[in-house]
Formats: sequence, C-alpha cells, structure tokens
Amino acid sequence: MMTAEIVSIGDELLKGGKVNTNAAFIAAGLGGIGVPVRRIVACADDEDDIAAACAESLSRADIVLATGGLGPTRDDRTKKAAARLLNRGIEENPQAYEMLVSWFASRGRSLPGNLRDQAALVEGSILVPNPVGTAAGMILSCGERFGNRYLVLMPGVPLEMQAMMRETVLPFFASGSSSFMQHTPVKTVGIGESQLAELLVAVEDRLPDGTTLAYLPHVAGVDLMVSTTGAKQDAVARENRMVIEAIAARAGRYIYATGETSLEETIGGLLAAKGLTIATAESCTGGLVASRLTDIPGSSAYFLQGIVAYSNEAKISLLGVSRQIIEAHGAVSEPVAEAMVLGALRLSGADVAVSTTGIAGPSGGSEEKPVGTLCIGLARKVPDGGVAARTHTFRLYGTRLQCKQRFAEAALREIWKSLSGGDE
Repeated sequence: MMTAEIVSIGDELLKGGKVNTNAAFIAAGLGGIGVPVRRIVACADDEDDIAAACAESLSRADIVLATGGLGPTRDDRTKKAAARLLNRGIEENPQAYEMLVSWFASRGRSLPGNLRDQAALVEGSILVPNPVGTAAGMILSCGERFGNRYLVLMPGVPLEMQAMMRETVLPFFASGSSSFMQHTPVKTVGIGESQLAELLVAVEDRLPDGTTLAYLPHVAGVDLMVSTTGAKQDAVARENRMVIEAIAARAGRYIYATGETSLEETIGGLLAAKGLTIATAESCTGGLVASRLTDIPGSSAYFLQGIVAYSNEAKISLLGVSRQIIEAHGAVSEPVAEAMVLGALRLSGADVAVSTTGIAGPSGGSEEKPVGTLCIGLARKVPDGGVAARTHTFRLYGTRLQCKQRFAEAALREIWKSLSGGDE
C-alpha cells in the first residue's frame, strides 16, 4: 500500500494566521484512492526548512505533497528548495508557458515579464497544469536517493490546489494504488463523547480488520468516522456498511445522517419531503438558527421568516409576548419561549416554528438561572387545525460564542426530533 505525507509551507500557518484547510482536502482526496496520509507537517517559508521537511518525509512516504511557496514573490522558495534537494536545475516548460500566456490573454492582458518564471519547473518534472491560476505545479520522481518516491509541488491557494488535485494529481496516483479506502461520517446530535463511546463498546470490540472508528467531537456535538481499508472494493464497502449498521442499532436515536450532511441540510430535506414550512423567533441565538437553516440551497421553499427579538420590548411588540409573562417568569423561561414560538407561528403562517431565549454570558446569570441556561419552544400545526406546543430548558456550558453555537444546535436538534418522530 502506498502511503503519503503532506508538507504545508507558509509562515502564516505557524503564526496562526491561517487554518490549514489544504491538508484536510488533500488527505480526503488521497483516502478516496486508497492512499492513507501518515503525517502532516508545516514549515516556514525558508529554503533550508522546506528542503529538510521534504527530505524527511521522502525518507518514509511513497508520495510527499507540498503546498505553498510557488508564487512570484521573494518568500516563494519551494521550487528552489526542491531543485537543490534533488540536485537538479530549473527550466522553463513550453506547455506551462503557453498556458500562462493564454491565462493572461483570456483576461485581456499580456504576460508580465516578472511572472514568466511561473512557467519554470524543476528538471524532470511532470507538469501539473493550473486551470485557475498562474503558478504551475509539478510531480517529481525523486530518483534512487529517495527510492524513486514522488514529490508533488502545488501552490497554497486553496482553489488552485484543489483543481490540481482533482484534475491531475489524484488521477495520476490512482492507477498505482493497490488498495481501497472508504470513510463514512456518522453524524450524531444530543449525546456526549463519553456516553456515545459507552454505547459503542461492543461495536468497537468487534471491528473487522482494516476498519477503525474515530470520535470527532466539536463545539456542537460529536461525529464519528468509520474508515475501512482493503484490497477489494466490494469487501471494503460491505464491511464499512456492516459497522455503520451496528452503530445505528445501538445509537440510532442520536444519528441524523451518515455521510457529509449537516443537521440543517437534514432538516431541510425533512421539511421539503413533508411539504412543511418553518419560521424562527430568536433571542439569545441572535439569528443563528435562521442563518443555518437558510445556508441550504433551496431553503426558500420551506423557510418563511425569522425574527430576532433580543430585548423584552421587541418580544412584546414583535411577537406579542405578554409583559405580565415576562415580569412573572423572566425573559429566560419556558412560558416566554412558548409565547415567542406561538407568536412566530401566528405571524408567519408556517407549519413549524422554533424559539430560543437564554443566557449566553459571561454575565447575566443567577443561581436559579446560571449562564448557559436555554429555553426552547417548538410549535406545530396539527391536523384538526389547532397548534401543539412544547418547551424545554437546557443547561449548556462554554464561552459566550460557544454557548450561542450550542444553543443553535440544540434548537435544530429539537426541530429534527419533531420532524423525524424522535420526540413521539
């Protein structure tokens, strides 16, 4: 089985200026052709550091993919580092040059003289065309010194790197891979990592050879990743599916999707399938629930309106919440959440509505209602023409921003449970 390592080049990665999304994209792409990534490293825009990082990775991995440092500025040193490492020269590639000229011509410009070296490659390179930018990429067979392993150089601009991976790099290495890999995300909601792990002890004890189960906690919940590797594609798919079915048998009530599907996308699918519409009334989440629901293309078919009623006066004037209810129970209370959601349902004419009112902090809490308190209201029209409403109070934790994200996730979870029948 071929293995790979990724070298991400750029001072900004080491200073925290950018998140290394390129490495995640590359690793996912390689996994799809059966090439596992064993290590990801980052190094500075320094020729010595780049050469050393690539040399170390080439001592272990069959394929080393480096991103960054191929632009026209003085801090772009990757090409020179690779040439020095392999003891080769740098020469202009005629095909890369023609593509560069065409790229500028299509924009009504002539090729600037200082960008001509973007068409120069390390000697012996296989050109990796750049369909969306100017810096050419390259695939290098590194010779006997490095066991004829491969070094791939690509720019760090995500769109350029992604196009190169899809159109050239992955097809080039797919033919040489002797194994298959399948990664299937399992999306859960409403359960913590330790509780989920406890439910799945028996599943983990019986994992087939070549299959792993990873827990991926995030600010709003926990995802799982079932990864299976093997020599036969049908066997890999079968074993991967068997593990997912075993997980569903034990934790199915917490699983809203298998695959790269978000909770809001799942909710949108349920609303569309049932021919239902939805509205939101938000206080503590400040529009996050409406934002996530409308992140999905086509959401205009089911999302009618969202009201952010942050102050007490807004709750009264916009949603018709009684002042007496607020004075008697406080703005963060189930009676207020119920009044808010009923107001949203009435004003919008939607079939389903959700409301949020809570204390995100860091101040504003009390012994009775500490920071992290959240009250959610959910209302639905019922067949007899009436309305069914219910409320819940939750205690969540984190910083102000974390609380807001967790509040929004909790609201979406309640919508999903209602639409999927999980609260019946």
